[in-house]
Amino acid sequence: MNALYLAFAYLRYHWARSLVLVLVAALIMFVPVATQTLLSTSERALVARGEATPLLLGSRGSQLDLTMAALYFSDERPDPVAMREVEMIWDSGLGIPIPVHTAFSSSGFRIVGTTLDYFDFRDLTPAEGRGLSLLGDAVIGADVAEALRKGVGDTLVSAPENLFDLDGVYPLEMPVVGVLARTNTPDDQAIFVDIKTAWVIQGIGHGHEDVVTAADVASGAAALSGAAVVEYQRITEDNIESFHFHGDQDNFPASGVIVVPNDTRAATILKGRYLDAEGPTQLIAPAGVIGGLVDRIFRIKALLDVVTAIIAVAAFAAVGLAVFLTYRLRAREIATAIKLGAARGMVLRLLAAETVTLLLLSAVIAAGGATLVARNAEAWVGWLLAFGS
Repeated sequence: MNALYLAFAYLRYHWARSLVLVLVAALIMFVPVATQTLLSTSERALVARGEATPLLLGSRGSQLDLTMAALYFSDERPDPVAMREVEMIWDSGLGIPIPVHTAFSSSGFRIVGTTLDYFDFRDLTPAEGRGLSLLGDAVIGADVAEALRKGVGDTLVSAPENLFDLDGVYPLEMPVVGVLARTNTPDDQAIFVDIKTAWVIQGIGHGHEDVVTAADVASGAAALSGAAVVEYQRITEDNIESFHFHGDQDNFPASGVIVVPNDTRAATILKGRYLDAEGPTQLIAPAGVIGGLVDRIFRIKALLDVVTAIIAVAAFAAVGLAVFLTYRLRAREIATAIKLGAARGMVLRLLAAETVTLLLLSAVIAAGGATLVARNAEAWVGWLLAFGS
C-alpha cells in the first residue's frame, strides 16, 4: 500500500513525463484494437449489403461497377439497362424487379430514382414527413438531412450532368417531403425520388410552361422570349399535368435492377435465362461479387496485422527503454533510499508499482477509446462506405 502511495505521488509530481508515457502506451494499445474493430465492422457491412440483395440485373460489363452503383450508389456509371427488362421479370411472375437510377446527384449526394418497392425491400421508413407520392418529390436519408441541414418543406436542386448541355435540360428543383430513419447503410446518404423524376432530370420527360406572358406580347418583349429561360425547372400543382415523356418507356434507362425472386426455384430459373455470355444483360448475385471484393481487400489485412504487431513491439520497446532510462536517471535517488534503510525489495516494489500504475492508466484510456469506436463503428463505417464509394 505504501509502495502504491509513493508511486502515485512520484508520478503526480512528474506529471508531464508521466502523461506522455501514459498517452503513448494507451495509443499503442488502442490502435490495434480500433483497427480490428473497424475492419471487422467494414467487412460485415459490405457483406451484409450484398447478402441482403438476392439478385442484380444490369447491362453486361463490370459486375463490380454494377454492384457498387446499384447497392452503394457510387460514382461508377455502368451502361444503362432498358426498362423492358423490368417488364420481362414482372411478366415472368418469378420475382419483383426494383429498378434504380443513380446517374445524378445533388449537393454531393447521389439521387436514386426507384419505385416504392425499394422502400419495402430495404425496410426504409420516414422519421419525418411522408414517402414519395408525386412526380418531383424527394425523400432524403438521415445523413443528407444532417449534412445539408434540410428537412420537410425545404428543396433540393439536382446538379446538371453537363454545364454545357445544348439540349435545354435544366436542373430540377425537388421539394423534400420526408426524412428517412437512420439505417447506418448507404441509404442514409441518398436522395430518393421516383424513377420518373430521374427521367425528368435526364431530359427524357418534361413539362410545358409559357415563357412569354400576355404582358410581354403587349410590351413587344416577345422577341426576347428566347432569353427568358428559367435557371431550373420545377414541378408544381399547376404544371404537373403537362409533364410527359417522349419515346417508348420500355427503352428508358435504369442503372440496374434489384431482383427479389419468389423462392429458390424462381431464382434458379431467372439465373438460367441470363447465362448467354453474348447477351446484352447479366444477372448476378451481389453477395458473390462483394465476397470476392472483400477477399481481395482483406488479404491486405494479414499484412496489416503483421505490420501492426511489429510497430506495437517496437513502440513497447521504446516505452520500456524510456522507463529504463528514467530508472537510470534515478540511480542516486534509489541509492539514497537504500542508505536511509529502504530494502531492495521495497525499491523494486516501488518501481513496479509505478510501472503498473502507468500501464493501468494507459489501459483505461485505451479501453475507453476502443469502447467509443465499437459503439460508433457501424455508423462510421456506413458513412465511410458511402463517401468512399
